[in-house]
Amino acid sequence: METFKRKTPEEILLSISKLHRGRLKVYIGAVSGSGKTYHMLREGQALKSQGIDVVICAVSTMQRPETVEQISDLERIPSVHWRKDGQAKKDLNLDALIERNPEVLLVDGLAHRNREGARYPTRLDDIRFLLSRGISVITTVNVYELEDVRAVAKKLTGIEVSETVPADTLEKADEVVLIDVTPETMLNRVAEGTLRGQSAEMLKRGNLAILREMSLRLVAEGVNDSLEKYREELGLTGPSGAAERILVSTQYHWNGSIYVRRGQQIAKRLNGDLLVVTFVNRSKEPDKEAAAFKRSIIKLVERIGAGFEELPLGSRKSLPGVLADYALEHHATRIVLGHSRQTRWQEFWQGSIVHDMLKKTRNVDIFIVADRAELEGERILPAKMTKQEDEAELFRRLSSQELDRKIRQIKRGRFKVYIGAAPGVGKTYTMLREGNDLLKKGIQACVGLLETHGRQDTRMQVGALDVLPRKVIDYKGARLEEMDTDEIIRRNPEVVLVDELAHTNVPGSKYKKRYEDVLDILAAGISVITTVNVQHLESLNDAVEQITGVRVRETVPDHILRLADEVQLIDVTPQSLQQRMREGKIYALEKVQQALGNFFKTGNLIALRELALREIADDVDERLESWERSHSLRGPWRRKEVIYVCVNCMKQAERLIRRGFRIAYRLKAVWYVAFVQLEHTVQSEESAERLEALKKLTERLGGMFEIRRSKTTKQIPKVLVAQATEYGATQIIAGQSKSSFWKELRHGSVVKDLLRSARHMDVLVVADYDPLDRPSGAGFI
Repeated sequence: METFKRKTPEEILLSISKLHRGRLKVYIGAVSGSGKTYHMLREGQALKSQGIDVVICAVSTMQRPETVEQISDLERIPSVHWRKDGQAKKDLNLDALIERNPEVLLVDGLAHRNREGARYPTRLDDIRFLLSRGISVITTVNVYELEDVRAVAKKLTGIEVSETVPADTLEKADEVVLIDVTPETMLNRVAEGTLRGQSAEMLKRGNLAILREMSLRLVAEGVNDSLEKYREELGLTGPSGAAERILVSTQYHWNGSIYVRRGQQIAKRLNGDLLVVTFVNRSKEPDKEAAAFKRSIIKLVERIGAGFEELPLGSRKSLPGVLADYALEHHATRIVLGHSRQTRWQEFWQGSIVHDMLKKTRNVDIFIVADRAELEGERILPAKMTKQEDEAELFRRLSSQELDRKIRQIKRGRFKVYIGAAPGVGKTYTMLREGNDLLKKGIQACVGLLETHGRQDTRMQVGALDVLPRKVIDYKGARLEEMDTDEIIRRNPEVVLVDELAHTNVPGSKYKKRYEDVLDILAAGISVITTVNVQHLESLNDAVEQITGVRVRETVPDHILRLADEVQLIDVTPQSLQQRMREGKIYALEKVQQALGNFFKTGNLIALRELALREIADDVDERLESWERSHSLRGPWRRKEVIYVCVNCMKQAERLIRRGFRIAYRLKAVWYVAFVQLEHTVQSEESAERLEALKKLTERLGGMFEIRRSKTTKQIPKVLVAQATEYGATQIIAGQSKSSFWKELRHGSVVKDLLRSARHMDVLVVADYDPLDRPSGAGFI
């Protein structure tokens, strides 16, 4: 969607200047040795093969064989060598580069400081000069070398660096790509002797994980900024579906800080931004008490780093509309409010802010905070047992079931997953390359199932790997092929490569899903390396539909990803992915335009990339928290939570269950899903099948499903609240009602009655998102 607005003279001049300016691409990683230089050089080779004039200067291979191999025949411009404190240093030879005038320069170490007397003090200044002369630059940087990250990295890891680049460096780059690598891979490289020169502090497993998470979150923030800018250019409003943004509506009152604190806890665990608003009557001076509460809340908001704004208070009736518009404008995904203290009749005659908010918001959840100030003192740290408990466990005799389980875990093969934001990012390519690397190290690896989709680059990566034949299954006169799990187990390789983990097997197979075959292979002691896209994770199904308008049918339960010993992201920018698409490297050329106009739209790819970055960052944080609670970047969750999800047979039920799982997982909570059936009602076959499907989804995601009974429809909320209270639920989750005013008047509203009956606990009302009824602006997907 292009705007017809005439460009200003300034905009025209800026566009012309950009035509003459070189392009800057930055590869960022958690630490040195993560593979940034390798990927930079590989891209240089790819550009050279396409006829682009590429040179290298001041590139440090650290004598790593794979990296040295990538230099091959790339032309090298000699760098300026000098020494500092006994260490060899390399500066760019600007005069030689200007004279040579290549199209692209590959250079390492963006944070490097030049020798005294150099034309410019830093490499970043050198690069800016080259860009101004029309030379494009591809370079590398570590996350802790960014000025705004350095202090946090030092605090969390003890690692200190002297050379950094300004905080806005990545924002000014045309392209930023994350090279993700797991701590396990880094430590393996150390053990194999291919990674040298790192400090012992840097190579601590916990520090590697912290720096990895910081790099994932940093790039995700940058992607979010570009997504919001893209949406603003198209005039789009409302949440994108890729990230959480919590909006707290509070007041200058004694419980105002409770709402802000609860919003902060939610934002931390969901890795979302936090905004706080309060409504004030500007024509009236606050009394002494309100002024004191105002100072207290503003101080709290500043301390936790939230955004804050005072909104003018008009009439009470206008408040819900103003708040809903503010939430839409600021892309809020969840609004946090306090419970109403009104009676049913007061709500009827005076109106209810909460009820009006439920009517006015679309695609935004409403979170109503319980009045539980007296319980705020309870503190439970569930992430890790105390030392005393660990010591006691050492002397406890294992039961036979525990013994069997631990033996199975010991025998199980190692499980590694490559994950990406979309098809074509290079997951299969990287998996095959790793398989060949394992062969070179004498490890028996083979291909159990490969889908190249006709991609020549991927097919060439098979190399020396043995590709096992597929099993042929006869189905209704057709001969269908599937992975031969029995043959893989019979051959018993050390490692097997299995593509497309979320694949649904052909009818007649032993299992319905490929991931079930993978579990069998792992149980046989065979290690598995596999691939999956972020849109195939079960709990992200709704977010992906909101982003793309496509309901993904093939999914894997999230716990499969949690079973993995390593999860590694393959990051590619939307521009690069679309270019691969146009070159026919992802789909056949006749399908390119259709794909670029649908799933591979720019907005979709930006949002899916952000979703993938945040999901893997959260996965890293969960693993980090299990290793060492105090080092989790999101901080420990300090309240024991029990989540109670209320569903009916409507189509939104799966959405509520998936939302319940994601919240429970982030809060380390026990969670239940409840359906209330009316007594004396004959259950139809269709209804029974529907309930069975909801039960299976709940159990697949690790929850407990139960059916409760009620005499009448109006008693349903009481049944739900009574059971939730018995379980000690701290949060009830329900869906928005679609009932009309007259229907609610005659039959009552389950949601409204829940809100009245459950004022002692938090209530999350999940937006009834309808992909066919999007707010203005969703048309970009």
